[in-house]
Amino acid sequence: MTAPGTDTWTLADIPDQAGRTALVTGTSVGGLGHHTALELARRGARVVLAGRTQAKLDATEQAIHGEVPHAELVKLVVDLADLGSVRRGAAEAAGLGPIDLLVNNAGVMGTPYSRTGDGLELQMATNHFGPFLLTGLLLPQLVASRDGRVVAVSSQFHRYARSAPLGDPRVQQGRYSRWPTYGQTKLANLLFTYELDRRLRRAELPVKALAAHPGFAGTHLAANGQYGRSAGGVASILDAAVRAVSQSAAAGAEPTLMAATADLPGATYCGPGGLQEMSGPPRVVASNRLSHDEVAQRRLWEISEDVTGVAYP
Repeated sequence: MTAPGTDTWTLADIPDQAGRTALVTGTSVGGLGHHTALELARRGARVVLAGRTQAKLDATEQAIHGEVPHAELVKLVVDLADLGSVRRGAAEAAGLGPIDLLVNNAGVMGTPYSRTGDGLELQMATNHFGPFLLTGLLLPQLVASRDGRVVAVSSQFHRYARSAPLGDPRVQQGRYSRWPTYGQTKLANLLFTYELDRRLRRAELPVKALAAHPGFAGTHLAANGQYGRSAGGVASILDAAVRAVSQSAAAGAEPTLMAATADLPGATYCGPGGLQEMSGPPRVVASNRLSHDEVAQRRLWEISEDVTGVAYP
């Protein structure tokens, strides 16, 4: 296995995944989750594709079977922006038995201001509160695997958050700005990961939490967030511009796959090894100082438990 801090990890280092179950959120065709699920399926894992609509899941299933005809895939409709949908999805997933790997990949980026049915700002609901609830509900199954792993997909945008998101999440804190808010959600992914891993170790549970970021990857995320679609008019122009200057979504998924499968300790953060971590082969990287603030980690955890109503074992 690759030792922490080296730059030699490649897809060839992913061990055989036969007999393992991995649940990956946000698996739309062409995105990071799709490529994460594809490589896990290619190596024999039973992969649970979790996404907002049946149509998107059907398309991803077809795309993966086109490359891995005998892939064992399960489809699970989950809208992370809807806490009720998360609870229903987790209840359905209870029939899967032990879960070895949960990849919290789904997210939205730079969306206009809106509130979900739960009264939460859309980006924070989708990128943090939904995954927090899903992880808590699936934790008994991760523990049952005896070697569970949770991977959060963060972003370099976490560095642009000026503060941790510790205010009342049901009340807008000042004027809404989509990009600083997105940065706070990505900071929240790291605060959650580090606090979760510390709690798991203290409870002596056989699960660890890690995080990863894709660098600058060519996905539809920016166009979807800006315009609600990735094609048509200016959305197509933005989508094409991002793809022209970024690494592929497949390459962007490699740090996630490293965090998901390499022999690494909990609380490890993986990202591209190139200039400013924008692209390049994955390696262990460092997150900013604010993400390691244990007071902020604990406070966000308390807020998240209150908002979602989940109590971690």
